[in-house]
Amino acid sequence: MDSSARTRVPSGRRNGQELRAYARERLIESRLTPNAISIAGLVGNLIAAFLVTQRLFFLAGVAFVLGSVMDTLDGRYSRMSGKGTLFGAFLDSTLDRIEEGIVLAAVAGYFAATGHDFAAAMCVVAVLGSLMVSYTRARAEALGVECKVGLATRPVRVVILSIGLVFAKGAGLGDFELLAPAVYVIAALTIVTTIQRVWHVRVQLSKEPNGPPEL
Repeated sequence: MDSSARTRVPSGRRNGQELRAYARERLIESRLTPNAISIAGLVGNLIAAFLVTQRLFFLAGVAFVLGSVMDTLDGRYSRMSGKGTLFGAFLDSTLDRIEEGIVLAAVAGYFAATGHDFAAAMCVVAVLGSLMVSYTRARAEALGVECKVGLATRPVRVVILSIGLVFAKGAGLGDFELLAPAVYVIAALTIVTTIQRVWHVRVQLSKEPNGPPEL
């Protein structure tokens, strides 16, 4: 490789870094706030829930993905920009729970309307399980225990439900019906993850002088 080829690569990387730094600075200087991104995520999930009620599953999946991406970005933008507040962190966590519940409630309504009672019931289990996954982490951290164990983290649940929506029956992407299986998987994984987190916290607290009593 000649010297000109060797110098072109670092230059390209440097230009890319400068471009990202410039975009980051402009974004930080803008009036955009983490709370605004959180609200945008809520709107995206409300649209997804409405589209589910209209049985436009592919579009619902797209809206759900976009809304969930906003949920991911708000925390990162908060840390990057220094615009985060305690209330913003509280709002973000609260809206995350609402958004997931809204979409799954819409899915449950669809299953109930089409006579799929078991699938509708599993939506309820999935919502409860998702809430418990979040609650166990929050309660553990309030006790001073880091608790990120388990498979059914929010990103994983988002991916599974997105696949279910995009490949739901009538979504237009082949003759698939993955919505009900996606709900079943979320319900099962959230139950397992909740149990994992309870056991993890018990083990961690047992290492303390006044650990939990034996079961």
